[in-house]
Formats: sequence, structure tokens, C-alpha cells
Amino acid sequence: MGEAVDFKTFDYDTHLGSVLALWETSWPGVRISRSDSPERIRHKLERDPDLFLVVEQGGEVIGAVMGGYDGRRGMVYHLAVRSDARNQGVGKKLLEELETRLRRKGCVKYYLLVTRDNSQTIAFYENLGVQIMDLYVMGKDLE
Repeated sequence: MGEAVDFKTFDYDTHLGSVLALWETSWPGVRISRSDSPERIRHKLERDPDLFLVVEQGGEVIGAVMGGYDGRRGMVYHLAVRSDARNQGVGKKLLEELETRLRRKGCVKYYLLVTRDNSQTIAFYENLGVQIMDLYVMGKDLE
């Protein structure tokens, strides 16, 4: 993708279907859960809508990333690029733009989750300076 990337802030009515389809076809990269339901996404947009970005080409979404910031740490959720648009710098530019926006909010560190078996995605992030941390990820289902 040699041309300039036009980042757009995710618009629920315009982008929801395309982004959900992108995430669903991005295996092994994105794992969809009930946190990704339309209702939960709408709720997420109430907090920091400027950290949910899409890239379009020819009027179609070819990449998206959803970020979060809680006032202390940032989080990268669901960075995905359509398979026919990969290896053109779209993912890198999405992550760089998200990092810029996180810095503007005062964020000094962010986290992201990658499954251990996803070596391609691990290599992608490592090439961009993201480091593997020796931590356990723990969670609790509240529903």
C-alpha cells in the first residue's frame, strides 16, 4: 500500500457489518467472543471511539483495529487486515496510528493478546517492537 492510508474512525452504522465480517474471516488472528456483539461494540464506543479505526479501499473496509485506554494502560484489540490486502503495510499503519492516538491520551504502555500458536502474528508484532511478556493471562467470566 504505497499510497497514503486514510484512517477513519469506526462508524457503527457504516462499518459494523464489514468489520465483524473482517474479524470473522481473520482466523487465526481474531477470536470472536460475546464481547464482540453489536451491543457490546456500541457500549465500547461510549468510552473512546477515537481508538477504533478502519481503513477503506475502494469503499470497502480492508483493515481495522480497536484500541482502548483506561487512564493507565492501553490495549490493542482485534487488529485485522483483509487477506488480499496483507503485506502492504496496512496493519503496520493501523498500529502506528493507534499508538499515536494512545500517546496523545497520555498512555505510556499498551498490551495485546496473541495466542501462542499464532506465530505469524507474533512475528508481525515483534517486527514493530512489541515484546513478549512472561505473564499469565487470567480472566473471569462475569455472566
